[in-house]
Amino acid sequence: MQLDQRLPAWDQADYLNSAVDHGRALGLLPGGGWPGWQGLLDLSPKVPPLASLVNGSVIAVTGDSPDQASWALAIWQGLLLVSLACWGRQLVSPGFGLLAAALATTTPALLSLRLDFTLDLPLAATSVLALWLLGRWASPDPRGGRWHQAAVAAVALAAAVLVKQSALLVLLSPALWVALQGLGRAQRRWQALAALVLVLALVLPWLQHNWITTIGGTNRAVLESAAQEGDPPPFSLASLLWYPRLWPQQLGLANSLPALAGTLLAVKADGTDRAQGGWGWRWLIGCALSGWLLTTLSPNKDPRYITPVLPLLVLLLSWGWWQLGQALIRQGWGRASWGALAAGLAASAGSAVAAQAGEIRWQPRSPLPDVMATMRQQVGDQPRTLVVLPNAAELNEHTATVFGRARGGQIVARQLGRQPRERELVLDQAEWILLTTGEAGMRREASRKLARAIRQDSRFRLVGSWPWSDGEPVELWTRRQPVPVTTRFDRRFIELASGLERGPAGLAPVFEAIGPQHQLDGHRHYQGRVIDWAEQRLRSDPSDRDALWALALLAVLRNRPFQADQWFSRLQTLDPANPWPPAYRSVVLLAGWNPWRAHAVATAAARGHQEPVLNALADVSGALLADPFSLQRALRSVPQATRRVTDQLNKDK
Repeated sequence: MQLDQRLPAWDQADYLNSAVDHGRALGLLPGGGWPGWQGLLDLSPKVPPLASLVNGSVIAVTGDSPDQASWALAIWQGLLLVSLACWGRQLVSPGFGLLAAALATTTPALLSLRLDFTLDLPLAATSVLALWLLGRWASPDPRGGRWHQAAVAAVALAAAVLVKQSALLVLLSPALWVALQGLGRAQRRWQALAALVLVLALVLPWLQHNWITTIGGTNRAVLESAAQEGDPPPFSLASLLWYPRLWPQQLGLANSLPALAGTLLAVKADGTDRAQGGWGWRWLIGCALSGWLLTTLSPNKDPRYITPVLPLLVLLLSWGWWQLGQALIRQGWGRASWGALAAGLAASAGSAVAAQAGEIRWQPRSPLPDVMATMRQQVGDQPRTLVVLPNAAELNEHTATVFGRARGGQIVARQLGRQPRERELVLDQAEWILLTTGEAGMRREASRKLARAIRQDSRFRLVGSWPWSDGEPVELWTRRQPVPVTTRFDRRFIELASGLERGPAGLAPVFEAIGPQHQLDGHRHYQGRVIDWAEQRLRSDPSDRDALWALALLAVLRNRPFQADQWFSRLQTLDPANPWPPAYRSVVLLAGWNPWRAHAVATAAARGHQEPVLNALADVSGALLADPFSLQRALRSVPQATRRVTDQLNKDK
């Protein structure tokens, strides 16, 4: 790790920042503190928090530089090896378990994850643990069917899902099969139900808080990414063969060829012990097949997505190695079998290490650490936002944030300026800007035009310049005079919030303005200022509509549905002729998983307003309450409401 001079790229830096966020929230790292339960859940809007909680705790001990943070991966590597060893011990013997763990350490795809700060290694480790424990509970009597087995399997299953929701691709089919088998047997029925309740109790708090952003993030990561990358259709032959064609490279020929030889010898000799672990082998093969199939059916064919299945294949390869050793023993070469095993593992390890060594970057290339150190000297530990125009593997907003927040720093970096409409916003309000010249990291013409405008704008000055790609420099610029607080986004936000009283016509301006503003103000300081202003106004006038609309919109943006419901309720009381406060109330109550109140609010409001949106909300919330008549009405009312919203948006344009 110390030899490799690569900096974390987009995903790696994003996960590292998430780990730092959670470490700070737990009070383990400088620069943060306990934000409350909801504040903690806010830190994981798209990906569950368990890995970041563990990684952040380890970083508190090892340090938060990219190299130091990589020690967190050792925890997950250890869990993976222990899980494989225990599973192998259960299948054959302790020696077989150690062999499986040893092969896992030399498997190229798994070895590379030890140096890559992503969620793939934690996902593989927790998925293998969950499958092994599920298999223990599902195994025939008298080995399986015990209460403690059901409990630990449920905890492991929830842990895997709380690492990354894509764990379901590997766990869903085995878990459903085990649950159905358990429900069909009287002595295991209550165990299965209790395990289900335990899983839901552990997973639902995060899911209930972040389900909207999770769906949106999954759509972008799976569907949109697959479309952009041109991945084959899920049911095509190319899709079915997509991952198997990668396995020789991912598993390594040095691991695969001895396993193939051992398998052929075992089939020829027909001397395998069919009774030993027969059910366990069927369980392993079934888990591997279902995991491969569901992963194949996922539209995105990133090679990393098959990672949780690879340890299961390692167990199967280990069986081939084991059979090769047994064949040598049957030939009277008992001692030679140990030598052959050692030589095979050495060759496998050497091949894997050589492949990894070829990926090491010996010379540093990115100037980003020096850039961020210079900015830290200027601003200290004050919270600041750096607008980053380049977007390259080692020069992007996520990687810049890693170094801006190291050792308690409060600099966050955000990507802005890639769209022409963002030009004036950056020129008028950005205080710190990172840019480069030419097309190095800035392939969009809008970014290059903005960079030229910044260099020519007398409001900015150059802080420093560092050589980068092909001699083109990276430049750090700052505003000569900070933008006064009174001229920032606060007043504009209050106006946008009040515009929501017009219904959908007021929504489009809000979302057009909020996205860029959150990039420009990475700490979202405007929200605290607006809250202070609104609370002061309400103390003098509890019916101040501008203040109430501002607080309601802030509650929506901060994912506080029940607070938003309270503010919209007050607005509904103040303006009973306006159908939109109850419509917003119903929406936020649905977002907060309260269809009962959402149905009551929408139904009552629909009686007094001729508004198709209220009718649709009443029918949708009623359908969620298992009312078949509401479901039938929703088939008509939802299209009508959609046309109503579309007409308003088009009319506003």
